[in-house]
Amino acid sequence: MRGPGDVLYTAYERQLVKGLPGERLPRHVGLMLDGNRRWAKLRGENTEHGHRAGADNIEPLLTWCDELGIEVVTLWLLSTDNLKRREVELKPLLEIIEDVVDGLAASGRRLNLVGALGLLPDATRARLQAAVEKTTDAEGLVVNIAVGYGGRQEIVDAFRAMLLDAAERGESLESLADRLTIENVGDYLYTKGQPDPDLVIRTSGEQRLGGFLLWQSAHSEFYFCEAFWPDFRRVDFLRAVRAYAERERRFGG
Repeated sequence: MRGPGDVLYTAYERQLVKGLPGERLPRHVGLMLDGNRRWAKLRGENTEHGHRAGADNIEPLLTWCDELGIEVVTLWLLSTDNLKRREVELKPLLEIIEDVVDGLAASGRRLNLVGALGLLPDATRARLQAAVEKTTDAEGLVVNIAVGYGGRQEIVDAFRAMLLDAAERGESLESLADRLTIENVGDYLYTKGQPDPDLVIRTSGEQRLGGFLLWQSAHSEFYFCEAFWPDFRRVDFLRAVRAYAERERRFGG
């Protein structure tokens, strides 16, 4: 049975949606799904419980994105720093991520892995890649799964790939330096071929990027939400999108 609070939130959500200007909505939204561990601690639960609660909130989020016609969503599920966590926490977290990706693949969404996949355990990497390969022909919302992801690592990997390509073609370093442009670098990023994120959201009250999409977010708008990720609601998402739509994007002009 729905209480008065639920009715009020539903009415407020409708009001928010009605007020969103369709021509000013983001094409690409990046999300830093932060606060699972603190959410669990406040409830006297273990870390795994928090990660599973956070995992359960991903499908609703993607449904909200579908409703607004957003084209690309990047979900930061595991950073390169996270890989340094103790085995007792990392192992169940990797299993949760594997389950999430399997579920998203089964839902018919088009998935893309972004990150230094070579840093992941072999079994995890193989399972994630197998799930993603099943979605190659899927249409609609593109979901980037950022695992083993770090912004600095991505830039290093991009330049390494660029140098190796040049070497394979027999191109000199001088020639490569002469033709190097921002666009050239973009062609070697994990998100190549995609629009840069218009809006980046971080939950849990932390107001820092932590290395998320460092190159791509040069002109992004940022929104920091106090709610821990498992508590992030549709109304929180709509508020973030509304804040984005109300901003005047100058791109340095």
